Amino acid sequence: MPADSISLTSQTVDREMLIKMIERGDYLIIAGDEGMLDNLPSGNWIAGTIPYFMTAEGGKADRDIAYVTTLSGFSNNFPRFTMYDASTINRVAKEAPEHGFSIIILPAHSDVHMAYAQGAPNFERMFFTPIMGWISGIHLDDLGQKSPKVALGTAGGALDETRAVVVHVPLPEQQQANINIINLFSQGNGPVIRFPQDGFEVGSCTVDGEEINLAAYIKENNIDTKLPLVADYSGISVNVSIQELLYDSVKLYAPVFADLEYRFATPVLDYVSEFNTALQASGKPSIAYSCNCILNYLYSELEGKQTASLTGPMTFGEVAYQLVNQTLVYMSLEEN
Repeated sequence: MPADSISLTSQTVDREMLIKMIERGDYLIIAGDEGMLDNLPSGNWIAGTIPYFMTAEGGKADRDIAYVTTLSGFSNNFPRFTMYDASTINRVAKEAPEHGFSIIILPAHSDVHMAYAQGAPNFERMFFTPIMGWISGIHLDDLGQKSPKVALGTAGGALDETRAVVVHVPLPEQQQANINIINLFSQGNGPVIRFPQDGFEVGSCTVDGEEINLAAYIKENNIDTKLPLVADYSGISVNVSIQELLYDSVKLYAPVFADLEYRFATPVLDYVSEFNTALQASGKPSIAYSCNCILNYLYSELEGKQTASLTGPMTFGEVAYQLVNQTLVYMSLEEN
């Protein structure tokens, strides 16, 4: 790799080592439990809460480590760290470097999460510069007690549950960032489902043209809610995962869109085996950063299992330009 090429290296560290890295001025992307991230020193970093990780040893939940990615190799044109709220998040793609990439962390269930999820495909200059990232979360034992948060080291490092944090990274001309999705789910052979409007919570829908309540349809047909709804975006499968089945509505982890056709996914029989096959088919790219979905961790029982060489936070949602669910997203850095 040329001397002025940008590199990303990741490791798991304890809080003492994390503070040392911050204090020596490292450029960092941090994932960890709230206790790991609270009251960190100011510095060149963004962070999001999550205590679930895919490590070199396998999947694990650990409140006492942080998954830290170090950005290095800058001779000039250093990364820019910034924060957005629900009213300004539409600027994120416009403010991304013309040649480079951006990594974003958004707190789950926040207004900025909703604004990004529903608006990102139409943001100015979206898809011009690679934007990837993840949705911060909490330990599942803390549901109802804590909320997902992010933090921005250049703004003092205080934990925030209302805004998104982003690092915009320019690249030298000889490098190119590419974003890829490994999605093991595809549309099943069931009926086509359409929705009358965009949203994270849906009631009525049409199933093969017949109007019906989605929650009632799922219950009557004993559909496994571990399976996402899948839309076909011009040959690319995009998942919408079910968060909760209510009496007369269904809460989702990502929004459905009124102009798309959905079907429930075909079941994945062996996640690790099929994942490794999919990764091999991708040509073994030079992977710089990745994240995987907490639902894959839970439903496919990934604790202690390895997903090839891909490590990273197990998150409450992934960003590959727009919000996606039950996928693994990775960014590669290629030399031109």
